[in-house]
Amino acid sequence: MLGYVTLGTNDLEKGAAFYDKLCGALGVGRMMESDTFIAWGKPNGGAGIGLTRPFDGKPATVGNGVMAALQADSPAQVDEIYKLAIELGATDEGPAGARGDWFYAGYFRDPDGNKLNVFCMTGAPS
Repeated sequence: MLGYVTLGTNDLEKGAAFYDKLCGALGVGRMMESDTFIAWGKPNGGAGIGLTRPFDGKPATVGNGVMAALQADSPAQVDEIYKLAIELGATDEGPAGARGDWFYAGYFRDPDGNKLNVFCMTGAPS
């Protein structure tokens, strides 16, 4: 089971402002932080997401094919979070909407270019 995901950043302050609002809209806040790393979630409350300056000191880069998915409670919350992300400077990678009969998601890239989606399950796969 996934415990947490970390995404790289070259501007922790800018990235933190983005994730403070995005995660706040999902009902979670910061649970850990240092001068190089911040994590959002609930301690012992499921998977969290972290933003970090790379440990090796090299610039953060985006991994091709890498994506973190943020679980929402409903299609309405997916719409809300996707819209908020875009308002906060994210770039569109696929607008919020149904993907088949049971999956609802919106895809975007954060200010550092990391790919995320916000999703909810609307039924069971057939």
